[in-house]
Amino acid sequence: MSSDWDPLAFHPPSHSEELKVSFPQEHVMLMTLNRPRHLNAMTPQLTASIATILNWFDEEPSLWVVVVTGEGRAFCAGADLKAWLHNQSNGTANEQESVASSVHGFASISRRHTSCKPMIAAVNGSAYGGGVEMILNCDMVIASEDAVFALPEVKRGVLASQGVIPRLGRVAGHQLASEMLLLGNTITAIQARDRFRFVNLVVEKSAVVPTALDIARQIAMNSPDSCLVLSQKHHFEQAVHTHSMSLVSKRLYHGANIREGLAAFSERRKPRWSNPAKL
Repeated sequence: MSSDWDPLAFHPPSHSEELKVSFPQEHVMLMTLNRPRHLNAMTPQLTASIATILNWFDEEPSLWVVVVTGEGRAFCAGADLKAWLHNQSNGTANEQESVASSVHGFASISRRHTSCKPMIAAVNGSAYGGGVEMILNCDMVIASEDAVFALPEVKRGVLASQGVIPRLGRVAGHQLASEMLLLGNTITAIQARDRFRFVNLVVEKSAVVPTALDIARQIAMNSPDSCLVLSQKHHFEQAVHTHSMSLVSKRLYHGANIREGLAAFSERRKPRWSNPAKL
């Protein structure tokens, strides 16, 4: 580490306690989702904090790589489905417009394409729904050997709509992507690495963050200009807008099944699906 490196010299903007920010080594920022009692499920406050910090990080010339991880036994459990049910029930949910207008997607990460700086996911535990969407937009993924991944939206009557559909199809291929998206089942870290191919390395739980930081160190040894070009995100906005604003999405977000799926989750019971309405 350079003798000039001083983590205390950084003054990131104010953010909530739901996000921890540190500078463990030269040119590297570590973001830790800090809602362990709630499995780091996303909140508007946490999303806003991530957006604020990443926007600042993008403009900070001496920070070249970011590592994102979760506090406790989960990486990120995805969206707060109970809050979603509340919004659906009182008529304040506006999913199609929210998805289409979201500049950076779930947690301000899943569709972030304006940043060219490398992002590494250090998956310390379970990742569900939006948590997987975040991971698929990272440049490298290090997972704990006990980490699990799932896109269970179909079991809740909702949709994985924040960029993961085209990205997973590109990485895993259409059939394997369909397996995750249509079944909603959980897969292991080994399966995520060997079958679905969106995990780079599987390591012991205690080694997840250290391994991610070591990879960040290796990246930071290279030309930052070269790395900025190489880590430009593929632009999937057209696919996202097609999904979010289609007639079938309108039927999903305004139909009975989305409320039933969210209610069943909240009430810890199996959902009772009804036939889709005609388009």
